[in-house]
Amino acid sequence: MAAPLLIGAPAAANGSFPSTEGNTNTASILTYDDTITELTKLEKNSRFPVDVFTLEEAGTAVNKSEQGRDLYVATVGNGPEDVWVQGRIHGNEPYGAESILTLLKDLGTNGSAEYQQIRDAFTIHFIPMYNPDGSELNIRQTVLYDDATGEPLLNDAGQQQRIDLNRDWVADKFQADESLAFYEYWTMVKPDYGIDIHHQGLKQQYGTGDDVTLSLGISLAPGGPTLPTLQGGAYDLLTRQMHGFVFQELSKYGYITMDRYQVGGNLEIDIKGGVVSAMMLGLDYQGMNPTGHSNPVVFFETSGNTSDGSLGQKARGKSIQQNVLAMKSLLSGLATDEVQQVDPEVWEEIPHAPVAGYSTDYAGFIPVSF
Repeated sequence: MAAPLLIGAPAAANGSFPSTEGNTNTASILTYDDTITELTKLEKNSRFPVDVFTLEEAGTAVNKSEQGRDLYVATVGNGPEDVWVQGRIHGNEPYGAESILTLLKDLGTNGSAEYQQIRDAFTIHFIPMYNPDGSELNIRQTVLYDDATGEPLLNDAGQQQRIDLNRDWVADKFQADESLAFYEYWTMVKPDYGIDIHHQGLKQQYGTGDDVTLSLGISLAPGGPTLPTLQGGAYDLLTRQMHGFVFQELSKYGYITMDRYQVGGNLEIDIKGGVVSAMMLGLDYQGMNPTGHSNPVVFFETSGNTSDGSLGQKARGKSIQQNVLAMKSLLSGLATDEVQQVDPEVWEEIPHAPVAGYSTDYAGFIPVSF
């Protein structure tokens, strides 16, 4: 069977995937000010406590975006374990923010036993808009600014210096203020689990040709060069169980078509420079994580983005709802220990092209027989 058609898909080990910059009408997409307004309403009106604060209020040394915007977090629940949930680290991938705000509202208002169990098990740290500057510009990255002049920093070619925030948690990088700010907050929280919400281009499911609505991803490939070496293989097992559980739960919904997140048609990613990879690797930057805290993380990729014109308003509601269902299902499953009972081999049942190798940001292409 031929590999699935990937529209606007990245080449292997291309640091700019899954999306570029765009031409979609963004008039109806949540803005930074909209996000603050919604967070304020939720804090005021929720039935169960929702705490909204900036990183300046949290006490991080760096606490503003490159352009000086406040960086917001909202917490809900009072459980003993912490969960980190981030969205819109890429500014042109908007539904992470809307999905997070929707789930935050549900957790703040819904009194059902399932939601109460989540609140009792976890304190959830929601970051709806990790990259406010890029979100306002509708670009993937952020732009570095000169604090003294208030102007964008330029490279030798006279172009703005743009930084992909999802490739900036690296020992010799941390170029953007947002990266330093959220990294320090992560070292303060020391979460037990993490969820990262993204968008991707349009793609078809391997073997069926059906349009994929949601891809399930792990930034350090299960069974690959890195993940089995961490925590005695615990994350290699648990991340597969996390996505296996989500796959089983969301398969009940007819409008959701899932696959595994792959690049170049048949490559798994094994990227050490991504934010969630750095979390699993236990990155210690400038001595802020001396104990080497780490936590398992998975990510969700909604098909369609503001970069290639594929993010239609018609699909907005279902796209947001599938993210909400994915997050809620995973949190509920972790709270009840159902996730930990899943056979990790379910990961192999999630539709995917036969794996030829690994796309990395440290060694290029690594064949599957490494």
